[in-house]
Amino acid sequence: MRVMRMGPRALLVEVGSDREVQALHAEVIRRRATGAMPPVREVVPAARTVLLDGLDDPGALAREITGWHVPDQAPGDGALVEVPTRYDGADLADVAAHWRMSAAEVVQIHSSVEFRVAFCGFAPGFGYLTGLPGRYDMPRLATPRSAVPAGSVALAGPYTGVYPRSSPGGWRLIGRTDLVLWDPAREPAALFTPGTRVRFVPLAQ
Repeated sequence: MRVMRMGPRALLVEVGSDREVQALHAEVIRRRATGAMPPVREVVPAARTVLLDGLDDPGALAREITGWHVPDQAPGDGALVEVPTRYDGADLADVAAHWRMSAAEVVQIHSSVEFRVAFCGFAPGFGYLTGLPGRYDMPRLATPRSAVPAGSVALAGPYTGVYPRSSPGGWRLIGRTDLVLWDPAREPAALFTPGTRVRFVPLAQ
């Protein structure tokens, strides 16, 4: 763990894996809820870091964090969102070829995993979901699409994602859902937030 000052009121904590990010994020949220750490205005996880912003004394918290015991996040912790999915994406056959299996087997593998939102970014409501074993990493398209439909379920590198709105993108499309990922009138607006557990439920084609 590496703790760095970021301006006068923030810390950036760097760890070695997305799993460690998820565990640290969960521990910060737990300690903040119980009053076991100084007040922090914003907690922002990313691929290998957690940003803590709005601190009165970042130096004191930096010294404290290095002594924390951060347990792994238990598999059943966090809210569960089920995503009804039609596995009919334009790149499903290419994913099957890359994984050296049939399209039906891709669906079976992908829908059997319990994913977790590691962090959010790219667009409002877009979550980077981890859970697939490393052997299923998928390269991005060499040439991104100019428009990916909202609700597209896609793969890139070690991540699964769902496009919350139509946008350009280079991820591999394997399916689609009608769930609304981002709704400013909803509280919270994002259906996927860091730590959320996610399962994809296949629908009949």
